[in-house]
Amino acid sequence: MKKEEKASLERYLLDTTVIIDVLRNQKERPVLLKNLALEGNLLGCCCINVAEIYSGMKEKEREATEGLIESLTYFEVSKEIAKRSGEYKQRFAKKGITLTTSDVIIAAVAVTNDLILMTDNSRHFPIPELKLCEL
Repeated sequence: MKKEEKASLERYLLDTTVIIDVLRNQKERPVLLKNLALEGNLLGCCCINVAEIYSGMKEKEREATEGLIESLTYFEVSKEIAKRSGEYKQRFAKKGITLTTSDVIIAAVAVTNDLILMTDNSRHFPIPELKLCEL
């Protein structure tokens, strides 16, 4: 009998809204991320996620927040990513579409590191080369 091939593992960058849902135990997100992690998938964040999460964190949420953030793979924002972010923002501005600096940085982190962006807000990320997992 032939051994079943294991499905390929995925690499995800979490949008801030997904992280918030996990911290607030909403939309079955803690179960989803736990299952993805148990399967061996990579779950990551970047500086934008950390800044956005900490800007809205209550002191009583600090321990859980720090635990979750530390459990995620952290992706740095390099000069290359910063340049790509600016190019995305400029490209869409020329089409009359305003994207936030935070969103284009998240998108550039995902594209540069070949990550799938897990988000509830796919309309914020119209970049064709970006792989999305819309929840």
